[in-house]
Amino acid sequence: MNKTGKILLILLALVVFSGFGLMVRADIGEPGSEDDPLVTKSYVDRVVSELKGYFDKGVPVTGPAQDLEVVYLEKGDRLIAGKGTEIILRSGTALIVDSENGGIADVTGGKDLRKGEKVPQNHLLIVPREDGRGVVAQTSLVLLVRGSFEVTK
Repeated sequence: MNKTGKILLILLALVVFSGFGLMVRADIGEPGSEDDPLVTKSYVDRVVSELKGYFDKGVPVTGPAQDLEVVYLEKGDRLIAGKGTEIILRSGTALIVDSENGGIADVTGGKDLRKGEKVPQNHLLIVPREDGRGVVAQTSLVLLVRGSFEVTK
């Protein structure tokens, strides 16, 4: 075989393989169409309609009340919180009341507040257990509280 024959043979092979590739590609279907082998359009439509149904129903809320309650304390009053109660000091000054099991988590400041520490304003505090933890008012104050609690004079 001479040089021209080899070139013609290579070109013929390229044409044959290209034609075969086009036939395979034509069998796959366009991406996103109903013939797309990865995900069919009918499947996506069905899943989207199911998800819309979930969102239309809404998410039921269970457990403690989800609203923040405004609580006013006078100097010397104590707020003793239940487990999982969230406290935010909006005005005034207060000190932490802890237990032998630990303090109250200041999730805004990223630390554990212990007995006698000043409660920072506008920080979210979370009481981990129902074991006597809470706050005592140093002045008249306003708290936002979500969860169970008891106020003592």
